Amino acid sequence: MVLRLIARGLSLLLLVVLGSPAAAEFAPPPWAASANIYEVNIRQYTPEGTIKAFAKHLPRLQSLGVRILWIMPVQPIGEKNRKGPLGSYYSIRDYSAINPAFGTLDDFRALVREAHRRHMRVILDWVANHTAWDSAWVGTHPEWYKQDAAGKIGPYVYDNGTALEYWDDVVGLDYRQKSLWPAMVDAMQFWVHEAGIDGFRCDVAGLVPVDFWVAARTQIDAQKPHFWLAEGDTPELTRAFDMTYDWGLYQRMVDVAHGKRNAAALGDYLLHPPKIYPPGKTQMRFTSDHDENSWKGSDDELYGAGFAAFAVIAATAPGMPLVYGGQEAGLAKRLKFFERDPLDWSALPHAPLYARLLRLKAENPALRGGNDGAPVELIATGNPDVLAYVRRRAGHSVQLVANLSAKPQAFVLAGGVPQTLAAWAYRLSSQ
Repeated sequence: MVLRLIARGLSLLLLVVLGSPAAAEFAPPPWAASANIYEVNIRQYTPEGTIKAFAKHLPRLQSLGVRILWIMPVQPIGEKNRKGPLGSYYSIRDYSAINPAFGTLDDFRALVREAHRRHMRVILDWVANHTAWDSAWVGTHPEWYKQDAAGKIGPYVYDNGTALEYWDDVVGLDYRQKSLWPAMVDAMQFWVHEAGIDGFRCDVAGLVPVDFWVAARTQIDAQKPHFWLAEGDTPELTRAFDMTYDWGLYQRMVDVAHGKRNAAALGDYLLHPPKIYPPGKTQMRFTSDHDENSWKGSDDELYGAGFAAFAVIAATAPGMPLVYGGQEAGLAKRLKFFERDPLDWSALPHAPLYARLLRLKAENPALRGGNDGAPVELIATGNPDVLAYVRRRAGHSVQLVANLSAKPQAFVLAGGVPQTLAAWAYRLSSQ
């Protein structure tokens, strides 16, 4: 333990001395190429809302085919200026502790060990942009926080591009203060050393300098390769991260579900993505996550009867598919964000669908990610409401034909005969 602490101290000192590192080349761990990701909201996952209670679901998730567990923040939540009775998961008071409502550090260690035993990886949601008002750092290192002209620390103000959002329950960290960097890396290292996690999902990653993320990954991946997911969609983030979000595909699918666009527009997006990423970098494809569900709508609200078709697209388009915990149970409500609102596991209507999709992702080379990923080849259907594409690699293929409308649609594939698909119906084939 002493030697490890000394080594960690030396590496952190080196980080301070070197400052912003030059651009680095990172590669995802080999196990990520055919993986999927499953988001876990500990508070809402079970009636108990604990790590131990969630761990009882691991056998089911293994059977479902889950490969990566993304665990939303498990640290203690700030009490000062907290929102609602329980506060936001993303208002962290202590980076190196477990929220007592969720359990203990030993519970988390046991969860990671059992996940590993079942051939699943665990990544932890990391909030580097801001802390709770009552974080110890506010008192011990006020210079690490954003301050106004009078030197006063205030709530974090986020410019979403159209309006200012006041995040009243958190205060923003100032990454111009280089002494903050090693402290944040040290906090991340705690979970690598003490719990054996396999990577990080980094909250609002684009609000933190990419040079910091490069420095953090350089330090942390020196021990073993980890998987890094950025909540962001700018190509610049791929300097440090293996995977970024694809909000564009998500929004286009929602638009199609509501009749604002058609299948042809979705196909055009897949063939001509608006942002170009370096080879080997992956985007996360999803129909929902904790933010979309709580603030934008349930699966029923977003997709209605078309949900299954869009889940298939998210799972078979290039990238890595995300399942938000509860979607396999037919998540038909917006989960409350600042209070308890347990999931209902009395039925699993979408479990067979996800089991098929996650198995296909894992086993068919045409759906591999990274440098091995096969491109989308659009197939003409003669109907703008019917999307058809195929992905091929090494003699294997996955083909989808989907009616993305609320009415039956006729179509003809190249060289074929007229066919009809019912409203929101799809045909998925592979070899």
